Amino acid sequence: MKFIIEDKVFDKLPDVCFGAIVAEGIDNKYADGIKELLSNEIARIETEFEDKKVKEDSRINLYREAFRVLDINPNKFMSSIEALLTRVSKKKGLPNINAVVDLGNAISIRNFIPLGAHDIDTAGDDIYVRISRDNDKFIPFGETEAESLDEGEIVYSVGNKIKTRRWIWRQSEEGKVTEESSNIFFPLDGFKANKERLLKARDELAVELENKFGCKIKIGYLDKETKEFEIK
Repeated sequence: MKFIIEDKVFDKLPDVCFGAIVAEGIDNKYADGIKELLSNEIARIETEFEDKKVKEDSRINLYREAFRVLDINPNKFMSSIEALLTRVSKKKGLPNINAVVDLGNAISIRNFIPLGAHDIDTAGDDIYVRISRDNDKFIPFGETEAESLDEGEIVYSVGNKIKTRRWIWRQSEEGKVTEESSNIFFPLDGFKANKERLLKARDELAVELENKFGCKIKIGYLDKETKEFEIK
């Protein structure tokens, strides 16, 4: 199984890049310190944005500009990282979902980097970042009915099953991480302009996963020159 970036993605976003982590052998019950870590990061963001708007931050504007390039209105469809930070900045907090998701959210908002989590065992085939196709289907998170996609969307997919719509806007029911998930793939999305921060987030998450869960870790980096990563 591989993580593969389609050539056409770079036609739309030439400077896009990706971090990758595979964690195997996780017991996804709450480990010591995860809830506290997330709470601390939430408190820090609340303070940082006391008198500021998330959408005006230069670290978020990278994603807003990319959405405009993709003909996605960032005011209507916020990137996952902007949505997280906006919610936190308005002191609405974040729910505790499960250990891995909470840890990922903490690292994501700390570094201003979009970070996903996908159950490897339910995937069954290569995970692509590609342009949407006519027969693609997306089941929104928390829903059961599939919906069709707009033409030309960048998506995460396994076959015609779409894992995220509008690149990093929203994740589906497909491959979501639960307490039963033990082998998990984490993609991180960025650009050459914030590559250093992306790699920092990747490495921080890898260390936390290893320390808190004692799991086996593999990391990678993908860009226009390196378009594939071996998941397993």
